[in-house]
Amino acid sequence: MHHTTDNRPALLLAMGPGVAERLLGPAHRNRLTALARTDPHLVAHDLVAPSPRVAAALAEAEVLLTCWGATPLTAEVLARAPRLRAVVHAAGSVKHHVTDACWERGLAVTSAASANALPVAEYTLAAILLAGKRALHAARRYAEVRAPHDWLEESARWGNYRRTVGLVGASRIGRRVIELLRPFDFEILLYDPYVTPGEAAALGVEATDLDTLCARSSIVSVHAPQLPSTHAMIGARQLALVPDGGTLINTARGSLVDEDALLPHLVSGRLHAVLDVTDPEVPAPDSPLYELPNVLLTPHIAGSLGNELHRMADHALDELARYGQGEPFAEAVRPGDLTRSA
Repeated sequence: MHHTTDNRPALLLAMGPGVAERLLGPAHRNRLTALARTDPHLVAHDLVAPSPRVAAALAEAEVLLTCWGATPLTAEVLARAPRLRAVVHAAGSVKHHVTDACWERGLAVTSAASANALPVAEYTLAAILLAGKRALHAARRYAEVRAPHDWLEESARWGNYRRTVGLVGASRIGRRVIELLRPFDFEILLYDPYVTPGEAAALGVEATDLDTLCARSSIVSVHAPQLPSTHAMIGARQLALVPDGGTLINTARGSLVDEDALLPHLVSGRLHAVLDVTDPEVPAPDSPLYELPNVLLTPHIAGSLGNELHRMADHALDELARYGQGEPFAEAVRPGDLTRSA
């Protein structure tokens, strides 16, 4: 009688309540158990005061598969996980739960940020195309007029042919937006202090400073990370430079735009906005943003939701497969990355 050795890494799921049920379909759970020794139905919501069953799984875990709502992996938590070697995050930013203690331990970390970037870029593409066609305004006017009308006259300044679009930030999402815009006849400006004019040219865009971008772009789309240096980076001066009738699109973080400076431009009707994020994240009940006809306000839906979570799960399981085969992660996160990215 001979014994076989199970070389699959021991794994524990760690994420907020309800997340695993949306992230992992039956096929994902089957693949997960093929790649790792795990109970795919045991999900750790709390690693600070874990249940005995979670504590036992954490003590054995070589890999944590995390998503939104994961407990911060402090030194105290890591002390309960002596065998932990890797964190596979099935979502975007790891800033909320990967701490300095993780880097001091030498943990390998990966995230599905590129998988989460795609739906944000898709939303942005749709917002840019509809903004150029003045779709929100046209729909409202159509409902008002309800009769034959000289739309050719009213739409004289609408359209997407050779319109100038300014992208703020060559993040993963910003770069995906550039890719998605390629088939269209846009002039694309880019502001990113880390991108050289040569690199911008290779991307097919024109590098410029932020003020010039705002002054030349009829659509400005924000894709910079939330950092101390980017707080309110789209401020009163930048907003005043955007041409009359221009549109601001924000799918990044609400804090990147000075909302107090933006509101007068929106209330007057001088500018339009597509805001998937605000500061605070849910505007006050009496905020004009809910009612303004020139504002499309959505509840942070640009990122992965619904069946798009499965793309992040697929990405995470691909990385887990690489780990199990002794290969490096395809999209490893390193501590230095977090000073420049979300």
